[in-house]
Amino acid sequence: MGLNILKLLLTSNGFYTDSIKGHFLNLVGDEVYELNVAIITTASPHKENNKYAQKAKEDFKQMGFQNIDFIDLEFESPECLIQQDVIYIGGGNPFNLLFHFKNSGADNILRQLISKNIVVVGVSAGAILLGPNIEIVNFFTPQMDKLNTQDYSALGLTDKLVFPHYDREDLFKNSTNKTIEDRLKEFEARENCEVTRLKEDGYVTVQK
Repeated sequence: MGLNILKLLLTSNGFYTDSIKGHFLNLVGDEVYELNVAIITTASPHKENNKYAQKAKEDFKQMGFQNIDFIDLEFESPECLIQQDVIYIGGGNPFNLLFHFKNSGADNILRQLISKNIVVVGVSAGAILLGPNIEIVNFFTPQMDKLNTQDYSALGLTDKLVFPHYDREDLFKNSTNKTIEDRLKEFEARENCEVTRLKEDGYVTVQK
C-alpha cells in the first residue's frame, strides 16, 4: 500500500457505487485477501446487526477481503485497531461515536496509525468524525445529542468538513422550511468555514 501515507475515503453510504469501490481498491492497492479489516459499529444502536454494517461486510467479501471483524468501541479495546489495514467507521449517531472514540482512546490510536499506512473509510457519521469537529451535526440535528456533549472537536485527520446525505431533504426537515443548502450557507457564514457536500452516492478521497 505504498509508504507511510494516510488514506481516507469519506462517503455518505460506504461502498454505494462501483465507482466508490474502485477508488477504495486503488487506495488499498495490495493483495486484499491478506489484509485485515475492522468495521466499527459503535455509532449504530443495532451494532453489527445493523443492515448497513452487514452490507459493508458483504461488500468487503465481494471485493476479495477475507479477514473482516466487527469492532464496537463501546465495549471492546481499541488496541485491536493496531493490527488492521483497513478501518471502516460506520454511520449512526455522531455524538455517541465521538464520545466512545475519545472515551476508549481509539482517537489517539487512530492518530498513531497514520504512519502505519492504513486506509480509513468514514461513512456518514464516520466521515464527519474524521474531520475537525462535529459542529455541523449540532447545527442540523441537536436532538441526536443525548450525552450533553460539551466538546465538539473530532479526530482532525482531515480539515474537510463534510455534510453527508446532502440530497436527502427528508432527513433534515425543519420548522422554517429552509432547504439543506440554505442552512449550510448559514452554517458556513457563522463558522467561517467551507462544507463539502456529499450526496447519497458522493465521496471524497484524502491522501497525505
